[in-house]
Amino acid sequence: MASVETEAPPVGEEVHMPEPSILPIVNAGGVTLALVGITLSLAVSIIGLTLFLITLVAWIRAASHEMSELPLDHSTH
Repeated sequence: MASVETEAPPVGEEVHMPEPSILPIVNAGGVTLALVGITLSLAVSIIGLTLFLITLVAWIRAASHEMSELPLDHSTH
């Protein structure tokens, strides 16, 4: 079996972790409402889809903002 080598950051280098966010949970709730609304009513589906789209845009913007704050020499692999 071949061994897989992973590169650890050098000692003292800070590991970037994203900020905690409720957006993924609210986003999943929007998808759930949209799908449940298919069987209940069109209004529930529209509310769920709207919630999903709003949180999706907010989540992408937050991730983009965090990526722009990383140092230029930050490796993405």
